[in-house]
This record gives sequence, structure tokens and C-alpha cells, in this order.
Amino acid sequence: MKIPQPTRTSRLIRLALAIATLSIVAVATYSATHNRRIHAQEKESTRPTASDQSTTLNDQTDLNVTVYNSNIALIRDVRQLNLPTGAFRLKFEDIAATVNPATVHFRSLTEPEKLNVIEQNYEYDLLEPAKLLHKYVGKEVTLVRSYMDNGTTKHEEVKATLLADNNGPVWKIGNDIVTGIYAEGYRFPEVPANLFDRPTLLMSLDNSGGRKHQIEASYLASNLAWNADYVLTVAREDKAADLDGWVTLSNSSGTAFHNARLQLVAGDLNRLPQGGLRAVDEVRMSKAMPAATPQFQQENFSEYHLYTLGRRTSVEDKETKQISLLQGSGVPVEKLFVVNGQSFYYHNYQNPGSPLKDPVMVFYKLKNEEKAGLGMPLPAGNVRVYQKDSKGGVIFIGEDHIDHTPKDETITVHIGNAFDIIAEHKQTDFKKIAPNVYEMEFEVTLRNHKDTPITVQVNEPIGGSWEMLSSSYKFTKTAAFAAQFQVPVDKNGTSVLKYRVRVTY
Repeated sequence: MKIPQPTRTSRLIRLALAIATLSIVAVATYSATHNRRIHAQEKESTRPTASDQSTTLNDQTDLNVTVYNSNIALIRDVRQLNLPTGAFRLKFEDIAATVNPATVHFRSLTEPEKLNVIEQNYEYDLLEPAKLLHKYVGKEVTLVRSYMDNGTTKHEEVKATLLADNNGPVWKIGNDIVTGIYAEGYRFPEVPANLFDRPTLLMSLDNSGGRKHQIEASYLASNLAWNADYVLTVAREDKAADLDGWVTLSNSSGTAFHNARLQLVAGDLNRLPQGGLRAVDEVRMSKAMPAATPQFQQENFSEYHLYTLGRRTSVEDKETKQISLLQGSGVPVEKLFVVNGQSFYYHNYQNPGSPLKDPVMVFYKLKNEEKAGLGMPLPAGNVRVYQKDSKGGVIFIGEDHIDHTPKDETITVHIGNAFDIIAEHKQTDFKKIAPNVYEMEFEVTLRNHKDTPITVQVNEPIGGSWEMLSSSYKFTKTAAFAAQFQVPVDKNGTSVLKYRVRVTY
């Protein structure tokens, strides 16, 4: 049988297909080679090179820590470095683990125009046994295990390839696939380049100037916070008190700050929404500084107040430190007993006809002024109140929170409710005089079981457009919907406040 010869057209088609196939193979080969090269370059970019430089706290010449009362701090870290010329990388170590990389500002104080930052990375993938093992997937590791041989403990080293590390390692030893706890320990040839023993800023720099540079790195870090705490010690007669203010500074940023200039900013700072913050694992209270320690110097700063410590201090990681802020002695105080009336009619639905009892709140009132021994703008904080007993001992009697208080403003501290003073409310009359016009009468009974006379401040809410028709004690219209009465009550005595109002709704 005669085999037909291929036509010229069919030969051209086969030739074209062959060329196309070769092109596809060539493109695929090039692509694979190119991708491997890129991957190798990316891996190489994280590996340390001979030109890499490192800086630690040993190079530090100055440190300034400015802490805000919103759980952030501005760190200004100045270091003296010897840097090569040209392009190189700098490992900036011993920074706060809670640094916000977007806020890092790095510059040379010696030749700022000659040292340029090309790129910076924040490396926080820290060296841990589990992470180290996971980084060796696909690589060879030496397994170390022990066994007993004739009563003697012997150690064996086995070369194995880690195939996977998902919920436990999977090994290839020879031709076998092994899982489970096979060894007591692992030996690795080296630490992967992208694992760091501490949080590190990895910076690519270009130096066209000299070798010696004084550089400054500033950044914001979280988990550094401060607040003010106050101790108000009231004398027995309730006329004067001593006020001690303390700065309570807590550091959970992941690094210590030694020999730092400390500044505190008080005020309401506007901030963008932040991510989750690390919890405080441990807090270590340091000893309170003695009263003779230099206090903070206060100054106005923008719309805030800046408090600068007159000496350097150190704050360890996971430490809470207290530093004296102010001391005021013999500050005049006034003790207040306050009853706030209910915002509804005085109906006792459970026991009709019986009066309603209201708590008698106890306050101490003082003024933040120089002649009282104060006058410094007081940051917001907790006030704990103590008073001496008959034997001279000091007893805790309550606590409250105060807001930021400028000088010459009044501070009112609520310590609790009175034990020996009873307040009872009752509505004794209600009449409709005309459409939308009513007359109402109320009675407030105050009983004082103390051995001293008192004055009770009674604040009564009154709705609508009102007119006081009569009252057994003088009143003051304190707001459009409120009247205030000052009612004296003798020791072991009773006073009754009666008032009648006409209200138009």
C-alpha cells in the first residue's frame, strides 16, 4: 500500500505546532526560574549581611518618655552610632514591643541631610521554640532522644526532615513517616533570618556623610499609662484636711526605660480608633518615693497640662511606680449632707400613705487655690479619704473620682451615705386649680441622731412652670426645674421642711 506523502500545508501546520510548543516550554521554564529567583531575593532580603549594623541600649545617650493619660507614650531615644558610608541596614533594638510602626521618626542629629531612610520594617516575629520548629518545615533537623541500655542512659541523634507541623510534627526518617513524640529535643543548624530575639526596627539607610552620627528615633507606644491618685486626710473636726497627690505610672510596653526624662500630659486627647491592646500579665508595685523627692513642674501646653519631673527616673517593664505630685496641708474643707428628691411624685405604691426614704449623701468640698496650699491644675484621678479616730488612728472613710480640675475651681468628693441621718419624703396635698394648673404640697422630714447639729441641703425637682407659694425654710431657685433648701437640724433632733407650689403644665 502506498503511503500518501504529506502535503506542504500539513507540514507547515506541524512545524507551527512544534514552534508553539517550544515557546510554551521556554516561557514556563523562564517563569519558574524567574519566580525562584524572586523568592530567593525576598528570602535573602531578610537575612543578615556583613554590612548589617546593630544598635542596643549600650549606644543610648539620652531618653525622654512623655506619657499621656490615654494609654500611650511618646518615646524619644537618642543614640551615638558609628555607621558605614553607602547603603546598609541597621537593626534598631531595645524598643517598646508595643510600638506603632507608622509613628516612627528616625533622623540624624549630626548630619540630617546626609543620612536617609530608604525603608523600614518592624520585626516582631519573636524567637520561640514552636515558631522555630515551624520555620523548619521542609528542612532537615537533628532529633535528640535518650534510651536505656543495660541500665545506662544513652543519647541518640537522628537526622530527620520535617514534612509538616500542623497540630504536631510529621517527620521523614529514612523511608519512614513518623509522628508523635519522637524526641526530647531538636537541634537546628541556625536561627532563621526572619525570627528575632526581641522586637526590632530593621532600617535600610543610605549614609553620604561621616561615620559618627548622633541619631534620634521617636515613636508612639501603647501600654504605657499614668493616672493621678489623691489621699485626703480630714481632721477630726471636719474643718481642715491634708491633700497628697501621687502619679501612678504603669509600664507594660515590653521594655524598660532607664535614666529617662519623664513628662506627663493631662487632658482629653482626640485619637483615632485603635486595635486591641495587650493585657497586663503582671504588675509589680515599687516603693513610693519619699516626700523629699523633687516634685513635678507644671506648665500649660496647647490645650493640655504638662508635668515634668525634676530628675531622671527608671521604669521597669511590668512595673507600677508612684511619684509624689503635690502636698497640701491645712486645706479648708466643708462637710455637706445632701438629699436629692425623686424625679416623680412621692407615692409609695407598696405602702400607701407611708413616706419614702431617701439616702443622705455625704460630701467634702474644697477649693483648688493657692491660699489653701494648692493651686496646681489637678489631673483627673481617684481620691481616697481618710479621717483620724478618737485614738489618733487613721480610718478609710470613702473614695470618689474627680475630673481634670483647673486652679481656683471647687472639688467635691462623695464619700458615702450618712448612717445617723434619716430623710423621708411625702406628698401631702394635690389639687387641680384650673386646666393645666395644679397645687401640690410636700413634706420632707429630717431626723438627726448625731451628737452635733447639722445642716442638710435638700434639692427638690419641680416640673413645669412653677411658683413657690409657701415654704417653712428659705429656698433658692437653682435651675428652671429645681429648688434648694438649707435645713438645720439640732443634735438628736428633727426638722420638717414643708413647701407648697403651684405648677402649670
